[in-house]
Amino acid sequence: MPAPRYLLRRDLLLRIFRDLPPGRLLEFGCGAGALLVDLSRMGFSAVGVDQSVSARQLAQVLNADTPAIRIAETADGEAEASFDYLAAFEVLEHIEDDHGALREWAQYLRRGGTLVISVPAHPERWNPADVWAGHYRRYRRADLMALVDAAGFEKAEIQSYGFPLANFMERLAAPIYARQTRARGAAEMSLSERTGQSGSDRRLLTRLWPFYSSLPAVLVMRMILGVQKRFCNSDRGIGYILVARKV
Repeated sequence: MPAPRYLLRRDLLLRIFRDLPPGRLLEFGCGAGALLVDLSRMGFSAVGVDQSVSARQLAQVLNADTPAIRIAETADGEAEASFDYLAAFEVLEHIEDDHGALREWAQYLRRGGTLVISVPAHPERWNPADVWAGHYRRYRRADLMALVDAAGFEKAEIQSYGFPLANFMERLAAPIYARQTRARGAAEMSLSERTGQSGSDRRLLTRLWPFYSSLPAVLVMRMILGVQKRFCNSDRGIGYILVARKV
């Protein structure tokens, strides 16, 4: 059940990958692996890594008929510098030591390989959805640039996704996530437990899916994707997508 925020991010990511030559890709925090299916159709082969058991189970089902994709719990066993692309979408904000994680991941990327990541933007927009999902932080543009620079990447370019729909939806959904957090006692859960939950909990989206999938909603979404494209180089969205090259 794709959330509007995911659809907005996906559209911009697919635009980015269409301009890149197909190659071997490693994605950390692949969740249900939906984006890997899209990339495999574009000629990419991929290994998706996720520590959540429920997310891996969903990914195994979704990718069962896609031999170019392998889902695993860790990247152990993969050779260093053996991937052309390193990807992580909405993952670094779940990791306390994001600098250490990115440096560790970078060992799997060949020299000159491409890093593509996304993160939630603007710390001042912190809200109950961040608490529910197990986030440690949201990022400023300058902080994200410094993070990848310290991990050995250069020529970083950042685009913003989500404007205007996700900005509105984020505010609308915040009270719902606050109630869910209280109802499930998520405030007492560890951040890693909340992270695992956010990767596979689709109950809210399931209830909203009849509306999201209706013809009027689909037509409106297409229009909004066009608006997002015009503002992706601004700083108005709720998240950042960064592309950089390994030194």
